[in-house]
Amino acid sequence: MQQLAKVLGKNIRAERKAKGLSQDNLALICKVDRSYMGRIERGEVNITIEKLYQIAGILECEPATLLPPLTSDLYL
Repeated sequence: MQQLAKVLGKNIRAERKAKGLSQDNLALICKVDRSYMGRIERGEVNITIEKLYQIAGILECEPATLLPPLTSDLYL
């Protein structure tokens, strides 16, 4: 499951950069510490569904687009 967090974090980082947001700005909007946002993007923490939806809303994307495809072996 740790690999799932890493892929999720990588996808969040890519979407954040595509939107032109800095990690500091995303953390500020999400009301979390910048170091915590860094840990999310590095896949060092498992975030809640609520936090996933919050981040997706801020990034203006569907939460599912941040997750790896269901066919991935990361879910095993």
